[in-house]
Parts: sequence; C-alpha cells; structure tokens
Amino acid sequence: MSTLKVALSSLSVSLLAFGVTHAQTYPVKPIRILTVQAGSASDLASRLLAKELQESLGQPVIVDNRGLIAAELAAQAPPDGYTLLHYTSPIWIVPLFRSVGWDVERDLAPIALTVFSPNILVVHPSLPVKTVKELIAFAKQRPGELNYGTSSTGSSNHLAGELFKSMAGVNMVRVAFKGGGQSVNSLVSGEMQVSFPAAASIMGAINSGKVRALAVTSAKPTALVPGLPTMAQSGLPGYETISYTCLFAPARTPPALVTRLSEEVARALRVPSVEERLFSVGSEVVASSPAQAAATIKSETQRIRKLIHDAGLREQ
Repeated sequence: MSTLKVALSSLSVSLLAFGVTHAQTYPVKPIRILTVQAGSASDLASRLLAKELQESLGQPVIVDNRGLIAAELAAQAPPDGYTLLHYTSPIWIVPLFRSVGWDVERDLAPIALTVFSPNILVVHPSLPVKTVKELIAFAKQRPGELNYGTSSTGSSNHLAGELFKSMAGVNMVRVAFKGGGQSVNSLVSGEMQVSFPAAASIMGAINSGKVRALAVTSAKPTALVPGLPTMAQSGLPGYETISYTCLFAPARTPPALVTRLSEEVARALRVPSVEERLFSVGSEVVASSPAQAAATIKSETQRIRKLIHDAGLREQ
C-alpha cells in the first residue's frame, strides 16, 4: 500500500474515532436551534423539541427565530452539533426558484424529519361550493375572478395552489403575502376566496367555521380532519402536497453524532404529551432516520422541480 493510501486510511480512522468520542461526550455546552419566525406551528414544534432535548441531554437548548436566513447561518456554523436548524420545506424548495446562500445537499446534514402537515383546500363560507368538483366548475365559469392567498414563493401553500391550477385547468389569481398567517387572515376576512394553507395554520379557523374545508392535499386522508376527502379522491388523481419539517446539522458533522441526535429526537417526539400537542395544532409526528430524511428531501425536490417546470413558475 502506498504511503499516501496509508496516510489517508489513518486519517479516516482518526476522524471516525474522534466522531465517536465526540458523540459520547456531547454536549458540554448549550445547543442552539435556528428556526422559523416566532408564532407558527413550526416554531411551537421547535420549542417542544428543545424542551425535551434539554431534559435528556442535560444542557440548555435555545430556540433562535431567524426566518429563512437561518439556513445560511446553519450552513456556516461549525459541524460540532451545537448549532442545529429546524425548518420547513422551503429550505430545499426556495433554491429551485432563486439563488440563495446555501445548498441543502452540500451544506446540511439531515438528522430527522420531525413532523409533517398536509395542506387543506379551504374556501370562504360565502363561496357557493362544497366540493372540489364544484369549485373547479365555479372557477372555470369565472376565469381570473377568484383570488387565492399564499405566503412566499416556494411555500407549500403556493405550490399546492399552483398544482391545483395546473391539474384542474383553472385560472385563479395568486395574491402573495409575507407570511402564512396573513394569508389565512385574508381568507377569513373574505379578501381572498380560496387558499391552500398547511393544516397547522388553519385548524382553528376550520373548527370555528370561519372557513370551509373541501379536501386534504396528502395522498391519504388525515386524522386531523376526519371525513375530509383527499384531492385525489375529489377528482384530481395523483394530486399530493405535504409540508415537512426537518432537523439539520451543518455538513461534516460526525455521523455518530448525527445518529445520536436522531435517536434523541425520536424519543422526544414520541413523548405522548408532545405528540398530542403537535397533533392539536395540525402536525403529525414523523421522527425519521437521517437516511429516510435525506431520501424524502431528494424525492420531494425532484417532484417539485418537475412541477415548477411544467407550470412555468417563477419567483414573484
């Protein structure tokens, strides 16, 4: 064996040993979780996760609400497990629309998919439709007259609406808001007629009768809204959109540490009180392995890239 190969082999063994040792002694100082803006269901999930991890790891776990810039900060952080990123699917979707300061595959290491929330097709109660087929017929009779609210380009509610327009062959006008909460408020007030919010942001309005739910966007019905049909069951076979939330570490974080964190996250999310609280706000626990998270992100990215191409979507 050449001197270079021996040196590289020794280096690999040394790095592996360092990673295992680091995972065994970790953590020895506070951990920071970078995440979405405060007040959302994803923020709540971050705080519930932080509380459980703090108890199991024996160190403070601090939630730092930074919005989308959190991805860039995490990508630049040391790969030592003390800076983590807990964020929704725009982390891997927004780069399909525009240049950003991070690359998910290059800069981030998935630890676990934590929760998911399907989108719900909802309409203002004043709209005279009670099914997806009725909405499609109504929209076709009034091209360009219905408004649908979304948050930023690349968000799950934006993609859900564009997929609906493409598959149903309808012309509705998108109105983009800075956040999902503003989009929901515009629907409740009657400013918008249609919306596709994540279940986590609309359950309260559905339960109070302020909006009418027509269908869920996941491939299977959801226990979040019992009895609500899927979009596929409602006349659009193959329709599916879901909003995932994933916990990441910076790339090059030792695999042994990523594995340990994934195991800790799974235990935290399966605490009955945590699972029940998340379900109450429209989120279902996933608690995947790192490999499952990476595979889901890859397949979702490919699927959404095709949607962007087929629908001719651009940054707005």
